Amino acid sequence: MKRITHALIPAAACAALLLPLAPVATATTAHTGVHGVSAAASRDAAAVTRDTVIARAQTWLTADDGHQVPYSQSATWDGYRTDCSGYVSMALELAKPGPNTVGLATSTYTSKIAMGNLEKGDLVIDATGTSTTRHAVIFEKWTSSAHTAYWAYEQRGGHGTDHRTLTYGLGTDDYDAYRPNKY
Repeated sequence: MKRITHALIPAAACAALLLPLAPVATATTAHTGVHGVSAAASRDAAAVTRDTVIARAQTWLTADDGHQVPYSQSATWDGYRTDCSGYVSMALELAKPGPNTVGLATSTYTSKIAMGNLEKGDLVIDATGTSTTRHAVIFEKWTSSAHTAYWAYEQRGGHGTDHRTLTYGLGTDDYDAYRPNKY
């Protein structure tokens, strides 16, 4: 019960603050209706702010009774997988359980951008390799004007939710920068 209380109180407070800013859903986008738009597709298409993405990413740092949500490719937390792509999907308010890392890197969800153009809430994704080597992180900000490292939120194996400095995509690795279509 503690876990639910600790997770719901911050979420309810955040929702209460953001509710006046939320767009009002129409009957055709709230469920499958005349235009054939499903609730999941409508939710994925709904705009979200960069600040909301970062605020949602921060919630998993302490959601498990004051601790980060543990990593797993099979477990879920509030309907989202507790792997990196499930975490990104949660922060972006995509339909549960969210696409996998390869899916996040498609035009359905994102557009590739230059690393130097990253803004708060953008993604850095390695969509190549296997399910144990692919990864996605949420960019927060550059550590300096030199753009040699950045602060990011991630859900990583052996640790869980983390907020730390990274250099993915800045060297000769397979990471690329992506802008979510929701902005």
